[in-house]
Amino acid sequence: MANVSLEFKASAGDSEPQTRPVLIVGQHATLQQVSWSQVKGKLQPVVSKEIWQAALSALNPNPTDSCPLYLNHAVVAALPSRVSRHNSPSSAHFLSRLVRSCLPAGNNRCIVMVCERSDVFASSCAIARSFPIFSRRSTSSRRAEKKHVTVEFVIIGQDSSPLDAAELQCLSNAADGVRLAARIVDTPCNEMNTDLFLDEIRAVGTELGITPVIIRGEELKQRGFGGIYGVGKAAEHPPALAVLSHTPDGATQTIAWVGKGIVYDTGGLSIKGKTTMPGMKRDCGGAAAILGAFRATIKRGFKDNLHAVFCLAENSVGPTATRPDDIHTLYSGKTVEINNTDAEGRLVLADGVVYASKDLSADIILDMATLTGAQGISTGKYHAAVMTNSEQWEVACVRAGRSSGDLAHPLVYCPELHFSEFTSAMADMKNSVADRENAQSSCAGLFIGSHLGFDWPGVWVHVDIASPVHAGERATGFGVALLMALFGQASDDSMLNQVSPLGAATRASEDQMERDCKRRRLV
Repeated sequence: MANVSLEFKASAGDSEPQTRPVLIVGQHATLQQVSWSQVKGKLQPVVSKEIWQAALSALNPNPTDSCPLYLNHAVVAALPSRVSRHNSPSSAHFLSRLVRSCLPAGNNRCIVMVCERSDVFASSCAIARSFPIFSRRSTSSRRAEKKHVTVEFVIIGQDSSPLDAAELQCLSNAADGVRLAARIVDTPCNEMNTDLFLDEIRAVGTELGITPVIIRGEELKQRGFGGIYGVGKAAEHPPALAVLSHTPDGATQTIAWVGKGIVYDTGGLSIKGKTTMPGMKRDCGGAAAILGAFRATIKRGFKDNLHAVFCLAENSVGPTATRPDDIHTLYSGKTVEINNTDAEGRLVLADGVVYASKDLSADIILDMATLTGAQGISTGKYHAAVMTNSEQWEVACVRAGRSSGDLAHPLVYCPELHFSEFTSAMADMKNSVADRENAQSSCAGLFIGSHLGFDWPGVWVHVDIASPVHAGERATGFGVALLMALFGQASDDSMLNQVSPLGAATRASEDQMERDCKRRRLV
């Protein structure tokens, strides 16, 4: 999978399955709406119309199913017929699994995705997740040939016109963003330290014509970034705050995405155990998602000011490491007594969101992070946990999750009940809760928000992606599609306008989307 190029086309053209293996996938009902003329060019002569129809009749998805059409060269697969109200109508997670398990082998392959137009964006991102880039297997490095997968969408429903060039480019940009984020998260710290993460940021900046602002090392300390500096000061590669800024003429608001980029989390002196430390290369998942989403979003055109803020550090152990009982002053000016060095993500993000407010004058601040192990308990492996000071944005995040396939579900937002968990006799607050059984993920988010101030007049959104950032041992690129959809109302791209829950173009279609969701839900 590591050396696979992915291409989206309005038509993949005709080819025999022996020459170009093919997977045809969709919900059972949509597959039955496909005419034989739409697929025969990819199946004949080895698959007849009768075999195709027999295979469709044999499919019994529970929740998914597949049927070989010709040896191991052609397969048809069915997604769940119905989903619950907290799932995406696209069945994005099941689609990724089917592509990984059912796509025939070969150097030149084809996926025919059969779906309604409203599911195209989520489906393309789900397919992209099935093709990770990073690999250090010795066999893969010896393979010189590049594998190619062509994805064709067959649109079913009221608007069944083929995808145009701009829509296909949007899908390609989104898929590249998902795979970029996944590659960074999959890459171990010996190849993705803070220096090398900065190189990734610079590379995206160069591609977009943006010079990043970088503050790092002792300059962080001098300028008052006590959170980022305190977490990363013991590492060989110094911590950094980096910013990519898109500031177009005519912008009416300023948006900041703030990403947690802990390139490795040992836990610091509150060190993790031998079973909980492996996998902590993924603690940069928030920053990786923001980098992938920023690249894809700006390529599609964005009308408002958009800043991507990366809080980079390695939470390491050494003579200069932060100790429990140390007190740090963060960029907000508030003091924090450290009672758990393994609660480090909230420290770097507190500096990041305050920088976004104070220095970038952001009206809307979204931070994204692999923040708490408790997130997986709160909202599970597939749904990001969302906390925000705005009910409208809470609803928007959930809707964007359904339209993008990057699912999201709200956390309790109740600072008057929960923030007392951080009470300190020595400082303004501690960095970890007194009672670990009292809404841990909510409390962790509140710590970040407290540095903005709970009376801050702007919109603040916190997204915890600790569990959905990976599936097994592989990164998912989670967060890219969610960000692109959530902020699609400010895009110049019509497809992103359509999947955004906040865009004017979608208001008239929201009722229709809700009806479509209900039609495909489990009761």
